[in-house]
This record gives sequence, structure tokens and C-alpha cells, in this order.
Amino acid sequence: MSNARQQVAETRKTNFRVMAGSLSGSTIEWYDFFLYATASALIFNEQFFPTDDPYISQMLAYLTLALTFFIRPLGGIVFSHFGDRVGRKVTLVATLTMMGVATVAIGLLPTYDQVGVLAPILLIVCRIIQGLAIGGEWGGALLLAYEYAPPKKRGLFGSVRFPRWASPSACCWPRPLSPSWLPSEPSS
Repeated sequence: MSNARQQVAETRKTNFRVMAGSLSGSTIEWYDFFLYATASALIFNEQFFPTDDPYISQMLAYLTLALTFFIRPLGGIVFSHFGDRVGRKVTLVATLTMMGVATVAIGLLPTYDQVGVLAPILLIVCRIIQGLAIGGEWGGALLLAYEYAPPKKRGLFGSVRFPRWASPSACCWPRPLSPSWLPSEPSS
């Protein structure tokens, strides 16, 4: 009897770990996307795409943001194939590693002033890697969470991936919404 209870406890623990891992992986990757969107709006237009027209520079920076959304389906196709062949856990680790390496590489990239046209090319390559990674991670983590779910909770476990915008945005916004950012009234 205690062996059966122990097995149920282990199964619940594994189910929770898979669901928490799925949500945390999604949160980390989408947090990166929100940070990149902010950086493309504020920094990358001047650092990687300097032109005489600031609107052209801004649109080129936004294009690198949009590029990953167009690449994501290809990442889903590629990594679903490998997930079926070598296992979903292995492919999830690979996609999270790809995302992390590409993110660090973007942070270390030289600017246009330093290396010329090579800077935006390297930025685009890093963004393509990120798009492939998140395309593979999203479907793989969703399927892994669904497969580990108890039969009557598969809908819940499968839907845990959909608040993907809420948890990273909660990580991004606490500072701007804190009272220290509000204008103070002059004392009379």
C-alpha cells in the first residue's frame, strides 16, 4: 500500500515539475523577446542600422524583430522531427541552449560603427537562431506537458503554455510601474 502511495506521489511530483518547467522555459524565452522588442525600439536602430532617415533605421530594427516570428514555424517543423527521433527533452535542452547562446551573442555583437555591414548581418543570424529555437521549444514543451499530464487534467497542462505573454511581461513591467517612476509633486 505504501508503495502505491509513493508511486502516486512521485507521479504528481513529476507532473508538476514538467508543467513548471514548461511554463518557466516559455517565460524565459518570451521575456527575451520582450527585451529585444524594447531594444529594437530604442537602441538597435542607431547601433546596427544607421541611415540618414531615422524612420528607415527604425523599420529595419523592427524587421529584425518580425523576422523571428516568420522563422518560428520552420523551427517547429525541424525540432518536431528531431523531438520524435531523439526525444523531446533533448530537443528542449537544445532549443533553450540555442536561445541562450544567441541572446548572449546579441549582447556581445559589435556595432555598425565598429565592423560595418557585418554587424546587422550577425544580428540577423542571431535572430534567425532565436526564431528556430522558440519555434521548436514552444511545440515541444507543450507536447511534453500534455503527455505527462494526468488524463483528466490534460487541458490544463496543455494550456499552461498560453499565458506566454503574461508571465514575461510581469517580469518586464515592475520597475516602470513602481512609485519611483511617477513624477513627484513639487513641495509648496
